[in-house]
Amino acid sequence: MNWLKSKTTWIIAGALAVIGLQGYGYVSMRGAMEDRMSSIEQELQTTQSQNVKSLTQLTSDLSTVTDRMGINAEELQKARTSAEQLKREHARTAQRLQEELAAKADSKAVSEFREEATTKLAEVQNEATTKIGAVSGEVDTVRTDLSATRTDLDATRQELVSSRKDITDVRGLVARNSTELTELRRRGERDFVEFDMRKSKGFERVGDIQIQLKKTDVKRQKYDIVIQADDNRLEKKDRVANEPVQFLVGRDRLRYEFVVNYVDKDRIRGYVSTPKDKLLSAEGPRR
Repeated sequence: MNWLKSKTTWIIAGALAVIGLQGYGYVSMRGAMEDRMSSIEQELQTTQSQNVKSLTQLTSDLSTVTDRMGINAEELQKARTSAEQLKREHARTAQRLQEELAAKADSKAVSEFREEATTKLAEVQNEATTKIGAVSGEVDTVRTDLSATRTDLDATRQELVSSRKDITDVRGLVARNSTELTELRRRGERDFVEFDMRKSKGFERVGDIQIQLKKTDVKRQKYDIVIQADDNRLEKKDRVANEPVQFLVGRDRLRYEFVVNYVDKDRIRGYVSTPKDKLLSAEGPRR
């Protein structure tokens, strides 16, 4: 009887040991599974953080370009919209992966889901890289276009500055009365032929060119003339007193200037300016 009790005790003890080992194995397996799930969650969070950082930097770059350039707003808005859409899609994908991960219970399902999550994360990363690359390309295109526009504007600005300088130089050489004309003659840079002509149907010679007065407007100090130089006829309308009318003469394309100082009824008075030492015929008759 004692022997039977002893044998029963050993059997119970063995069964308890087996149960204990199985429980320890289950606890160990569950702990390993939780560690893997934590690892996957950490990888997902790291990837999400990196992508969000990249998108934040990209958005900052877009804002910087917009603030500095101030043009091509439509293309920049399109790029910003793409970036925001990508950010929302990534957030939804990450949330869905976390929810699916929390719903898995056994090690086999976790293993399968881990592979699926890795694949989906790779797809998300590739898609993010592609879209970020596309947005970056659009930003680079905008920057290139803006750079080219800035270059064109700089060139135009230089041309305007040069033109203003030329106009200033020309205006600085215009005599508005006989005193200023005497001063220009004294400088000796150009020759001057004065004229005093009336409206007529024919031409009047002034130096080596011919002028026909067509019309005058005393109130607005404007006039219309026809200039005949060489074999060319130039019609100038609505010209204003003290405004230099420039034209080119001869094979060497010498610059002449026709200036009217006074506009009277059917009469104009002024001078013609020619390059220095240009041979001139007799001055036009005075009236």
